[in-house]
Amino acid sequence: MEEASAAPPRAAPRGLRRHQYAALALTYASYAAFHASRKPPSIVKAVLSAGWAPFSGPRGPHRLGELDVAFLSAYAAAMFAAGHLADRADLRRLLAAAMLASGAASAALGAAYFLGVHGLAFFLAAQVASGVVQSAGWPCVVAVVGNWFGHASRRGTIMGVWNSHTSVGNIAGSVLAAAVLEFGWGWSFLVPAFVIAALGVVVLVFLVAHPSDAGLELEAMEVEMNGDGGEEVELLGEDKKEVEGNEDDELELEMGSQLPRAIGFLEAWRLPGVAPYAFCLFFSKLVAYTFLYWLPFYIRNNAVAGQFLSHKASGILSVVFDVGGVLGGISAGFLSDAIGARAVTSVLFLFLSIPALIVYRTYGSISMHHNIGLMFLSGYFVNGPYALITTAVATDLGTQEAIKGNSRALATVSAIIDGTGSVGAALGPLLTGYISTRGWNSVFFMLIISISLAIVFLVRLAKDEIVSKLGTRQ
Repeated sequence: MEEASAAPPRAAPRGLRRHQYAALALTYASYAAFHASRKPPSIVKAVLSAGWAPFSGPRGPHRLGELDVAFLSAYAAAMFAAGHLADRADLRRLLAAAMLASGAASAALGAAYFLGVHGLAFFLAAQVASGVVQSAGWPCVVAVVGNWFGHASRRGTIMGVWNSHTSVGNIAGSVLAAAVLEFGWGWSFLVPAFVIAALGVVVLVFLVAHPSDAGLELEAMEVEMNGDGGEEVELLGEDKKEVEGNEDDELELEMGSQLPRAIGFLEAWRLPGVAPYAFCLFFSKLVAYTFLYWLPFYIRNNAVAGQFLSHKASGILSVVFDVGGVLGGISAGFLSDAIGARAVTSVLFLFLSIPALIVYRTYGSISMHHNIGLMFLSGYFVNGPYALITTAVATDLGTQEAIKGNSRALATVSAIIDGTGSVGAALGPLLTGYISTRGWNSVFFMLIISISLAIVFLVRLAKDEIVSKLGTRQ
């Protein structure tokens, strides 16, 4: 009889896991769609520079760089406000609205091809609008995942796998945009626009943004995510009986204590570790986004084994960098969990990315095999720390003891870190548009300097982690 009576509560962990997996899958797909919709500008760059005013001619690369910075500067500026908004708004509705608006902005760029629009002001305005609406995506998805996995013991590995959505989105966007490029560059924008808008409807209907929205207890969820399955079953059963017996006013008081006030912007900046990681990401994201926006153009204009690739082949080949980024992000998360040192892991990957870029620039043109292998290696090391900082590190900092586990600080902290990084992301493609006219060696030199500065901002934190580990062993 005791065994029979104990059986029903065991369904709760399965329900919890089902909600966790659903939140993980929906946020993964949604942010992959955001990145897929950002990829078309890099795929169509070579086509635009070849004969679509105002991007053709000697100043074409400059105009293309300005187009990138229009999106990225708007994205970076709006990111800080988006974090505040995400901490206070309904995450499900905000994320869905951002996805639908992003689809509309991308579709507007595609419509320029069919309507014969050649005004630079139109393209800049569409990119600014796209940057503003896309800025809400990241704080929303990080906050949702933090709500469900904020206390997970293997957070680095979970976030490392989850953050592969950026590279997977880049790959999907590259393949989709390149596949329809032959029908006209406008289709390269319209297809990803349809995808992100359709997924926005799915998010609006199915996403559960917080455990409380599914009637799950936060304390029980913490026990489950830390691996104590048996204890969690008992707690869930007891908590459910307590809640059923409580009066409405007691339940409201309990829920109010579970959802503390959102943290202030300046208060979030003063949290330990936020500023160093934010400025590290400034330079790290500068490098990653330079590849995101200019790699297909670079491949198109640099011969591989003595031959220049087509626009379509260049776009598809560039996905190798993102494939390396997927494995790099997962490896960085796994390693940081294994050694318990986020800063040390980030510095290691950043340091190794310097020789990887030098070797890719020097020997990548020898043959297709050299190009693919060295591009993969570059993506692996460049995207590893970028993925780690924007996910596991941001979640660590947004739920640290200094704020007593205030989960509502997570979106603000994530927005600060990614917003600061996005300023660097805006600067990198802009500088590349101007520097590339002097030669690609100068561009790679800029990237190496940026990586070196990223390392500088994490040296002290990495040193503290090493000292702490050595002290613990002694």
